[in-house]
Amino acid sequence: MSSLKMLLATAGLAVVGIAPASAADKSVTIGTNNWAENIAVSHMWQQLLGEKGYDVTLDEVSKPILFGGLAEGDIDISLEVWLPSDHAYVDPYRDRIDLHATWYDDALDALVVPTYMDDVDSVADLANHAAAFDYQGKPTIFGIEPGATIADEADTAIAEYDLPFRQLSSSESAMMAQLKQAYREKKPIVATLWQPHWAFAEYDLKILADPKKVFSAGEEIKWVSHHGFSASNPELTAILDAWHMTPGQLSQLMLVIENAGDPDKGAAQWIADNRELVDGWLDATP
Repeated sequence: MSSLKMLLATAGLAVVGIAPASAADKSVTIGTNNWAENIAVSHMWQQLLGEKGYDVTLDEVSKPILFGGLAEGDIDISLEVWLPSDHAYVDPYRDRIDLHATWYDDALDALVVPTYMDDVDSVADLANHAAAFDYQGKPTIFGIEPGATIADEADTAIAEYDLPFRQLSSSESAMMAQLKQAYREKKPIVATLWQPHWAFAEYDLKILADPKKVFSAGEEIKWVSHHGFSASNPELTAILDAWHMTPGQLSQLMLVIENAGDPDKGAAQWIADNRELVDGWLDATP
């Protein structure tokens, strides 16, 4: 906005006796990504904060753009920062973004197989059963997009455990389609997965032991804002700081959304089914 337009707008507001910041105070931009749990909680909070009178915009961006946007104030908050694994994104902006409460404990990345695979309990076991995981002529780990932390961890695991495997990288939805088909037919499959994820509510899955500690574990998921957001938004900050979800609660939210085929519809259904829980968050005061 030009200086002249800004001056006129401010003057106009002063004439009618309206504080210039009153409307803006209820507008919130949430930076999101396309992970299942991020879609779930972002749409949940868009609806819950809407109940409190907030106008919430969801802005899907990549991680580097997300943290830059937070630092610049173009994005107000983001609901999912994994620590310690996201320190590489957080640390360059430490003086311009604020970390807030942990809402999910003990998040992890892993390789998983269906529980009907009795002979595979650890990542190391995969080497002795490589032939069972053949896909188009090669033992295969099904993964998500290249560049994701868990994709890098899977490549490291292949090297560290000397596995005769390749990682087939694609989208999360493509990976889940492979898991769904294999599970339905009770065929061997190994995939990258993280907790929280709706798949743990839908399927009986086994997290493979990782004695070399290649995959992230014991992660805390926090929400984050641009610097100064809390001071300007004490009510919203108190609400989000009161938020906490168990693995079962979050997996069920994601599964309801997955089955609904629409994040808004699924989130609304889950909220209605968990009214007492969400009201506890919404009733928090600064």
